[in-house]
Amino acid sequence: MKEILRETTKLASMLVLGAGIALPAFSQNKTFEGTIGKTLSESKPDKVTYLKKAPVEAPNVIWILLDDVGFGASSAFGGLINTPTFDSLANNGLRYTNFHTTGICSPTRAALLTGRNHHSVHMGGFPHDFLSADFPGYDGHIPSEAGTVAETFRENGYNTYALGKWHLTPDDESSDLGPFDRWPSGKGFDHFYGFLSGATDQYKPDLVEDNKHVKPDGRHLNELIADKAISYISSQKIIAPDKPFFLYFSPGATHSPHQVAREWSDKYRGKFDQGWDKFREQILANQKKLGVVPATAQLPARNPRVKAWKDLKPEEQKIYARFMEVYAGFLEYTDHEIGRIVSHLKNSGQLENTAIFIVIGDNGASQEGAKNGVIQSEFAPKNAVPEDEILRDLLKNYEKIGSAETYTNYPIGWAQAANTPFKHWKQDANSEGGTRNPLIVFYPKGIKDKGTVRTQYGHLIDLFPTTVELTGIKPQSVIKGIQQKPIEGTSLAYSLNDASAASKHTVQYYNIFGSRAIYKDGWKAEAAHTPAFYDLISYPGENKVERNFDKDVWELYNLNEDFNERINLASKYPEKLQELKALFDAEARKYNVYPLIDWTDCLNRGSFKSIIKPNISEVKE
Repeated sequence: MKEILRETTKLASMLVLGAGIALPAFSQNKTFEGTIGKTLSESKPDKVTYLKKAPVEAPNVIWILLDDVGFGASSAFGGLINTPTFDSLANNGLRYTNFHTTGICSPTRAALLTGRNHHSVHMGGFPHDFLSADFPGYDGHIPSEAGTVAETFRENGYNTYALGKWHLTPDDESSDLGPFDRWPSGKGFDHFYGFLSGATDQYKPDLVEDNKHVKPDGRHLNELIADKAISYISSQKIIAPDKPFFLYFSPGATHSPHQVAREWSDKYRGKFDQGWDKFREQILANQKKLGVVPATAQLPARNPRVKAWKDLKPEEQKIYARFMEVYAGFLEYTDHEIGRIVSHLKNSGQLENTAIFIVIGDNGASQEGAKNGVIQSEFAPKNAVPEDEILRDLLKNYEKIGSAETYTNYPIGWAQAANTPFKHWKQDANSEGGTRNPLIVFYPKGIKDKGTVRTQYGHLIDLFPTTVELTGIKPQSVIKGIQQKPIEGTSLAYSLNDASAASKHTVQYYNIFGSRAIYKDGWKAEAAHTPAFYDLISYPGENKVERNFDKDVWELYNLNEDFNERINLASKYPEKLQELKALFDAEARKYNVYPLIDWTDCLNRGSFKSIIKPNISEVKE
């Protein structure tokens, strides 16, 4: 009988651990308050506390973060790419139209997961050696005193899972030898299935499960991570049906490489032959109908680096349209795989008690495909390759665009269109086109005014305090014995059922590789900085730019009246501009933004030169 009990206990433990259900752990923060004598009769015990239980009927929480999707790409926000899952969740939840990211991937993810500004948690650049620097805002190592939302949830009785892109582990900690402090397992997640880097092949991903690299099986990464997410949820439902979960789902889509089965991309054959100029007009009209932009909205001028579609050669139009067909198929397929998770929740009776937050893009659409689009790494410079040669190569490989054989990214003309109604693109932290992304909030138990729009200002750092408020828990003041820095975001919970409530997040800085901005109460001052990424991968004669922070031109916009930055008021209100520039300086000092570091500083570190190899002699100091 004892043997049977031992084996039963052993089997139960194996099932629990294998299914991703964390066994109770002793609290590391409790001081023993009993009395210890020589014998038990002389002693007074103090019961060791376990991890807290979640509040009764606390909701499951899912955060979904897509990659490199513009404001106007998905049909949920007026785009021409079908995203029925997003449409349904938005129609039964809320669309936030004034929500913001940092403008690029690792900083966005660090800010989102910690609820603190990216420089404040040392992620002003990337965790890579060549894109970081030895200063508090840039060393790429998230400190332990900036605990993640997953750590708070786990300390409060939730199981925690991360799927997809991570991009927060420093290069020197990325092997299977660890240390694992800055892997998902070290940042509060019970289980992880995805990739640690910034991008990966969708069919041959650099796949990691928990703390070990594993071999993929040839299926698309979207399918792999959706299957794994469903398996986590299913296992928990069987073993601990009353325990809630926190799921962070961050696919590599739609970051390059754009790779998807032909059945998805061919659905859009001919749909983009009218070109990016008509595309922008159609999206803007749709956005007005949805109410996600003002009825009086107008498009900003086409970017000077983007040719008018009518002026392109027929072969250019053919190639560029195919790039967008692939991208559209990639985004719709991503929506489909997320839809499988939502359907599983519905079929298992869990959807009504699940809060889902979808950030459609960790920044604006990507400029990294350059003028013509690419079918190899976008880091390859164009300044030594004639444009005619690039086009001939693309035409030769036309049928391979979007396949597993190529590393596809579309031309910047489509990036501009996907960012409708804003100007500029990913990495431009000075611009709404780089930093404004759609947010969908779906929470049946907590949202009464379903299918409506919210215009309150929001930022990534706001989702941590929003989520813990909705679930009835509080951020941990101490995690693993380490005193935590205050959360810097502002909860958006006040706006869920009050469309007219005034914004509570009133000041926010931005800075990515020298492009920078400051927002306050609807006013925004911003400065573009060169060289931008495009300058480093440009064409012969196009990358002769001046590099001088002191000569960067600041612009001023009143977003309350001009939401997409069409009317520069710098000369009309110079005092307001100076006020905001002074505020930027104060915020920069407060959150470790200084010293300002740009692409040239990163290139001069040395190792990145082997990846991009720009003609640095043409970047003038």
